[in-house]
Amino acid sequence: MADRLVVLHRGSLPPNAASIERFADTVYATEEELPLLLPTADVLFCWHSITQAVEAAWPEDPSRAPGWVHVAAAGIDSLLFPALVDNPRVVLTNSRGVYDQPIAEYVLGLILALAKDFPGTWEHQRRREWRPRDSERIAGRTVLVWGTGPIGRAVARLLRVVGMRVSGAGRARREDDPDFGTVHGPAGLRSALAEADYVVLAAPLTAATRGMVDTSVFAAMKPGARLVNVGRGGLVDEEALVRHLADGRLAGAALDVFAHEPLPIASPLWDMPGVIVSPHTAGEVTGWRGHLADLFLENLTRRKEGRPLRNVVDKERGYVRESCAPSHGTQVATRHNSSA
Repeated sequence: MADRLVVLHRGSLPPNAASIERFADTVYATEEELPLLLPTADVLFCWHSITQAVEAAWPEDPSRAPGWVHVAAAGIDSLLFPALVDNPRVVLTNSRGVYDQPIAEYVLGLILALAKDFPGTWEHQRRREWRPRDSERIAGRTVLVWGTGPIGRAVARLLRVVGMRVSGAGRARREDDPDFGTVHGPAGLRSALAEADYVVLAAPLTAATRGMVDTSVFAAMKPGARLVNVGRGGLVDEEALVRHLADGRLAGAALDVFAHEPLPIASPLWDMPGVIVSPHTAGEVTGWRGHLADLFLENLTRRKEGRPLRNVVDKERGYVRESCAPSHGTQVATRHNSSA
């Protein structure tokens, strides 16, 4: 009997929907329809991924929860609610790997834009002002990449190519990392912050990382440093960020993610000098939706064939660990509902 698959969407469907339908009894649900359809699902595919609708619609009876939830995103913080995390039947997978190189390119672009003051150049052009001025080099500058997963590693590799001095910040210190060289643990974080010209946030949002960039972190950063956030908005205390930008301790920031999205019109970040605001699009390049859909189809095929799924999330830690992938032959929990 085929799995019952519920695809959560917001208007647009996966480009390979017809191929997906050949593998499962597929129904499509908006956020409003999800409470009715989710209890009938063996598999939930969150094609619309930035949402609180899954938590709101989650069945109270653990046995009626889908056995597998896949997210068309790298970040899965909106799905780390207790009823899902604590249910041992539910396997959670994400789209790790799709965004790595696009986001790394975006980070390089943001660093160049800050160093070369491209926003200022474009403003002078708009005003038809001829304003020659010096800019900064990025070669030789020091970058601390906070978050050592695949996205952080792709960022580190690319920034090294252009001559930047890169290190990482993670859960534990280690030397001779192939991408970061040195990864600083918590004990060495303050000294690493004091040396970095750029701090790039690429960590997942979990209970342990929420609000990790606070007043004490900004105070530890090198005067004149810049912050680049392509991780999650919830990593940063935005009020503290605004204060440190306003008092000149930080020279600027490039922000692709925010605590509340869309960024409220009243936020001072929109108009602050040296700040670049982009609408959570660092990983969105031509063809990205197709890559997301193809990854899910690959996992759906693996499930059908009884092979391990890719990108299984350690629900307690909130991110994918290689060691938490199911061993060969492990089956994701399947429940065929009478209403399916």
